[in-house]
Amino acid sequence: MTKLSVNINKIATLRNSRGGNNPNLVKVALDCEQFGAQGITVHPRPDERHIRYQDTFDLKAVIATEFNIEGNCKEQKFVDLVLANQPAQVTLVPDAEGQITSNHGWDTIKHQDYLKEMVGIFKNAGIRVSIFVDPVIEMVEGALATGTDRIELYTEDYAKHYLQNREKAIAPYLAAAIKANELGLGINAGHDLDLDNLKYFAQTIPGLLEVSIGHALISDALYLGLQETIKRYLAQLSQP
Repeated sequence: MTKLSVNINKIATLRNSRGGNNPNLVKVALDCEQFGAQGITVHPRPDERHIRYQDTFDLKAVIATEFNIEGNCKEQKFVDLVLANQPAQVTLVPDAEGQITSNHGWDTIKHQDYLKEMVGIFKNAGIRVSIFVDPVIEMVEGALATGTDRIELYTEDYAKHYLQNREKAIAPYLAAAIKANELGLGINAGHDLDLDNLKYFAQTIPGLLEVSIGHALISDALYLGLQETIKRYLAQLSQP
C-alpha cells in the first residue's frame, strides 16, 4: 500500500499565529502516527513562518515512523539542518525565497551537476533522497543521472484538472511513472492531493510508494477530526 506522510506545516502556522505552543506540534505528529500515518513531513523555510528549525530536532527525537524533511538545498542552513537530524528522507524542492508554496519541480537537466553534488552529500550521510519534479519524461531521466533514490511528482496540475477530465489530467503522470519504474527510481507524489482525487491517482500510478499531504488533510480535519481524516485518507490509498 502507498504510504501516507502527513505534512504538519499548517499546524505550525496555527501555533505561530498566537505564539506559545498551542497546538502542540509534537503531540499532533505523535497523534498522526497513532491514527495510522506512516510518516511525518515538514518543510522548513528560512523565515520560519511555520516549521521552525528547532521543530525538526524536537520531532526527530520522538517520531517512530518515517521522517521526511522537504526544502531548498541551496540554503546552507537547510542542508545543515537535514544532516544534523538524519531523517529517513530528504526531499529537494526548488523553492524561491519568500515563496508561499512549492509551484514547480527541478529542471534536472539544467541543474544536474548541482543536484548530483547535493544528492551525494545526503546519500553519503545515509539519508534517502527524493527530488521534486514535474511529470515530464526528460526531467525523470535527468533525475536518474543525479543519483537520487526517488522522485516526487508535483501533482498540482493533476489536481487542478481532475474534475474536468481525470484521464487527461493523469496522463503525463502515468507516463512519468512508467519511465521512473523502467529506470528503477522510487515514486512519491504530493501537492493538492485530497479526498476527491487521491484514490484515482493511487490506483492509476504504478509503483507509487508515498504521498505527502498537508493542506487538504489539515483542512478536512477541521470538520472531520484528525483521527477520522487520517482514516479516510488511508482508505483512499488502500481501496482496490
